[in-house]
This record gives sequence, C-alpha cells and structure tokens, in this order.
Amino acid sequence: MTSKEVSIKLVSRQSDGNTKEETELISAGLYEATEKGYRISYEESEATGFEGSVTTLETEGCRKVTMNRTGTVEANLVVDMGEKQHCVYGTPYGDFMIGITAKTIRSDLDENGGMLFFHYVLDVNSSYIGDFEIAIEVKAANVVA
Repeated sequence: MTSKEVSIKLVSRQSDGNTKEETELISAGLYEATEKGYRISYEESEATGFEGSVTTLETEGCRKVTMNRTGTVEANLVVDMGEKQHCVYGTPYGDFMIGITAKTIRSDLDENGGMLFFHYVLDVNSSYIGDFEIAIEVKAANVVA
C-alpha cells in the first residue's frame, strides 16, 4: 500500500496524579502499511505545543508503537509492551532522557484506517512524571471526522 491522505483525530490525555489535561487535534496526514504494521504521520500545531514539527507513529500490532518527532522539536519515543524503554524526548524547553513503561496498546488499524490507543507511564531518573493516553482515529481524507 502506498501512502494515502487521511483525516486524523488525536486525543491526548495526561495526568500527573494531581492534575489532568486533555488535548484534541484534528489534522490531515499520511497513512501507509509497513512490513510490521502501519505508519501515521501528521504536522503538529500550536495546540499541541510542537508547531513546526512532524510526528510519525509506527505500529507493530498491539505490541509496540514508535513515535518520531522531527522539526522544531525532536523526539523518539518507544512504547513497547515487552520492556521499559529509555528515550530522548525533546520539548520546547530542552531535551530529557525519559523512561517509558507501556500499560496498554490497542489497535484495529487496517488498510482503511481505524483506531490506535496506547497508555504509558513516563519517568525521569525513575521519578514519576505522569500517565499518558493517546487515542488516534484514522479515516479516509474525504470522510468528515
């Protein structure tokens, strides 16, 4: 499958144990099958705080999600149900080495799109930062989300 234009609805929820925050983004993007799963890419916006960056998510079924962000902010995040990962995470305020522990990965993505959900816990130097949940809906570009 070659890449095709899609509509992406992304809902991000984060909690640090005290406060909860939710961000929703609807964007055009590209979608394609890979050897191990699917690839979703989209441009970030001011709403997410990463304007000027492109985010690419690659899935491996319900086992692994890899997120690469390039542009004004660089990040490489691996959410792997098999083991805790250590990654560099770029923010507008600087880069951090973080630990990522996957809690849940659910995917019903197929050649037509579908849903991807993943929940993970972040830590810096083994200190809890927060719980993060990402829900992504991928639809053909001509379908209103």
